[in-house]
Amino acid sequence: MTYSHLGQNLNMITFLSVIGQSVIANLTKTGRGTLFLKQTLSCTFSVLCHPRLIIKQLFSVGVLTVLIITISGLFVGMVLGLQGYYILSDFGAEETLGVMIAASLVRELGPVVSALLFAGRAGSSLTAEIGLMKATEQLAGMEMMAVDPIQRIICPRFLAGCLSMPLLAAIFSMVGVLGGQLVGVTLLGVDEGAFWSQMQSNIDFYDDILNGVIKSLVFGFVITWISLFEGYDAIPTAEGVSRATTRTVVYSSFAILGMDFILTALMFGDI
Repeated sequence: MTYSHLGQNLNMITFLSVIGQSVIANLTKTGRGTLFLKQTLSCTFSVLCHPRLIIKQLFSVGVLTVLIITISGLFVGMVLGLQGYYILSDFGAEETLGVMIAASLVRELGPVVSALLFAGRAGSSLTAEIGLMKATEQLAGMEMMAVDPIQRIICPRFLAGCLSMPLLAAIFSMVGVLGGQLVGVTLLGVDEGAFWSQMQSNIDFYDDILNGVIKSLVFGFVITWISLFEGYDAIPTAEGVSRATTRTVVYSSFAILGMDFILTALMFGDI
């Protein structure tokens, strides 16, 4: 065997070793995340006895996210109204503009865009907060005082995230419909009665609204889980918390888009 062949074999072994280490590390982290979720869910019902903790986190996670959700929903609805009008006018179907806007928002754009904004604002905030607590040894101090940090710190934030996400998605869709009405009816001259009547008669509660609520619930569950685990599992340094915050946004975005395809296929497809 020549030295060139020996070098190629060593490079291949090194490459496979790096891949194997990466796979093992990812599987290990997935296992830690699953155990973390199990511990969180096991403490969830006991936190209901302390509603003040949940209300405080609802304000931090949900209320402080309403502004960006409202502004984004308004502009998304206005763009839908503008684009939809010019597309539907080619077919003489301007009166169905309300149906198009409402269906697009409650089925897809409302839950998905709200979840992406929620991950960027609230999810990153949760990760940074928990990571900072770990870096400053606040979580370790609670354990020394026989206080379970999962029950006291993680569970209220988990419940707040799961409850906030459907409400934020509903606000996004509602404001988006108003934005579409502002452009379609006020600016472009679509008949207001036809706009609202067509929407009310063609948007189904179970097939459209309820499916959107289910999506937002799933997204809120996944985003909050990822955000809290990344903060809890972060390396207790400034750089470690920064990387955990970045991973939260990236992983949450991938999870949202992937889960959206799966849920859409299950709800509206033949899968």
